[in-house]
Amino acid sequence: MIYRILKFLIGIGIRLYYKEIKINEKKYLRNDGPLIIIANHPNTLMDAWVLGMISNKPIYYMAKATLFDSKFKLRVLRSLNMIPINRKGEGTTKGVDNTQSFEECYKKLEEGKTLVIFPEGTSYKERVLRNLKTGTARIALETEKRNEGKLGLKVVAVGLNYSQPEKFRSNILVNIDEPKAVTPLLDEYINNPSGASKKLTDSFRNRLEKVLVTTQNKEEDILVEDLHQILNSKYIKQKDKGVKAEVNHLKDIADSLIEINLSEPWLIQEIKAKVDGIKWRLKKMQIRADFLDRRFKSRMFIRQVVLAVLFIVLAIPLFIYGLIHNILQYLLTDWLIPKISKDIEYYAPFAVFIGLFLYPLSYGLFTYFSVSYFNFTFLEALLYFTTLPLSGIFAYWFAYYLKHISYKWQYMLVMMDKKNALDDLKKERDELRKLIFSES
Repeated sequence: MIYRILKFLIGIGIRLYYKEIKINEKKYLRNDGPLIIIANHPNTLMDAWVLGMISNKPIYYMAKATLFDSKFKLRVLRSLNMIPINRKGEGTTKGVDNTQSFEECYKKLEEGKTLVIFPEGTSYKERVLRNLKTGTARIALETEKRNEGKLGLKVVAVGLNYSQPEKFRSNILVNIDEPKAVTPLLDEYINNPSGASKKLTDSFRNRLEKVLVTTQNKEEDILVEDLHQILNSKYIKQKDKGVKAEVNHLKDIADSLIEINLSEPWLIQEIKAKVDGIKWRLKKMQIRADFLDRRFKSRMFIRQVVLAVLFIVLAIPLFIYGLIHNILQYLLTDWLIPKISKDIEYYAPFAVFIGLFLYPLSYGLFTYFSVSYFNFTFLEALLYFTTLPLSGIFAYWFAYYLKHISYKWQYMLVMMDKKNALDDLKKERDELRKLIFSES
């Protein structure tokens, strides 16, 4: 019961926090038999919540035992289908026995349940797929061994691709690979458990790399992100749209850098130098990189700015309404999260969790005092309460829109005053694009 209630509430929170959640091949999660979901782990609790939200069946999670460091936490987290496991290097948590935890995993799978495991073990906000632990493979193969290979257990790889994991109203692309059985390695596991587990773990890595944007290290991760910010443009026609186009662009850049590293590694330093130069000039001109792909027509820009100013004047009252009813909660959440944890990976899940309590509470107080002061009827109070979260989303979007208009205005000024410098920057950016994508 608690699991279902929290799944519903957290699902609402996730959909409000992220602007777009795109799921590819969700049908692969509709498995009638036992299933192990393996996924990358860039965003701590949010990763588990997203998987729980998109799965039609209740799912069970393996989680580090340090989360269960009190009787209260142990009871609450266990009610949320979490199975604790003591990890090497983190000591032993009281009340957690790994033998019992593994036995529980076997039994849940034998009952046809779905188990989620993050084989990287730890969570970091980066696109580097770290070494996978062999525990997942051992659980899968041992479960089949206990059932003489007749259970039909399958493993599905899920890639959680966040545009900016911690950022409000960013995007998620969930790529799901086809479920595959583990029985082809069962005979080898019976004779050589260590070798078979390692072989299966290697196949897990290959499958995760198919559904993820991956980089080799943190330095390359930063370079991929910088190139994406400079080269990605909504003003260039693309086959895909939204977060799918964004992730595909990141993957193309990462694949190109791997190819360059193998064939012409000396070009990497040249690419870095070009990136740093373009970033510096964009910052100095105070324009967005994608504006370099816009066709500039002075009359069109002036008309757009005039219409934008008119819209801003008309929308200001609604923006102020949304700001008054949401700004304190927004600022309080931003203030609280760093106090709770210094790790950026916890920002999004904590923001969702705090928001689920803070925003409804504040909206309830606003409604209570408004009813007391204005003598609203029940329907008027309900309508007022409903407008509060909607006005908050509008206020956030409107603030982003103002920023977009300021960039557009600045771009128009630069085009009129420093057109030659802008043309030079466009040429430099086009050269970088050709260097990355080998365009002729």
